[in-house]
Amino acid sequence: MIAPAWGHTARALFAFHGGEGLGRARKFKTARALAAAWEEYKAWCDDRQAMTHGFSSKNSEFVSKKLKRSVTYTIEGFCAWAGISRAAFYETYGKQFPDTFTCMREECEIDARMKFELGIVDSRLAPLWMSRYGYGAKTESLPTVPQEDDPITKSLKEAASAVAQAD
Repeated sequence: MIAPAWGHTARALFAFHGGEGLGRARKFKTARALAAAWEEYKAWCDDRQAMTHGFSSKNSEFVSKKLKRSVTYTIEGFCAWAGISRAAFYETYGKQFPDTFTCMREECEIDARMKFELGIVDSRLAPLWMSRYGYGAKTESLPTVPQEDDPITKSLKEAASAVAQAD
């Protein structure tokens, strides 16, 4: 029986993967390739098509129409779009290309904020979405300082007290 040459095969695989181990080959070899894929993903998100259906009482018929919709950018959505797992993305690209990764996260935050501020996404969802970026749903507590009455309210109170004293 002849033993397989495992040592030779393992060395060849190790060399083929650039000496980085026997894991899966990286999808994005450079920060530029990752940034280009991110731009393609953003274009894909901004140009989604949604079919809407409704009844036209004017023509007494059902009407269907394609509408252009926008999807909020997320790292998770990018991973699904690119066909890589989130864990592999954070482990590989988050460490290997930290500047590109930071820009991607910041663009996700800016996109979500913009969609809330423009009313594209319901503002009641803002605490849920924005908590991902470190924002909280805390409300400001204003100090309870007695407020001085405006001139109209002041004159009405004076007139009311004058009428009450006259009685």
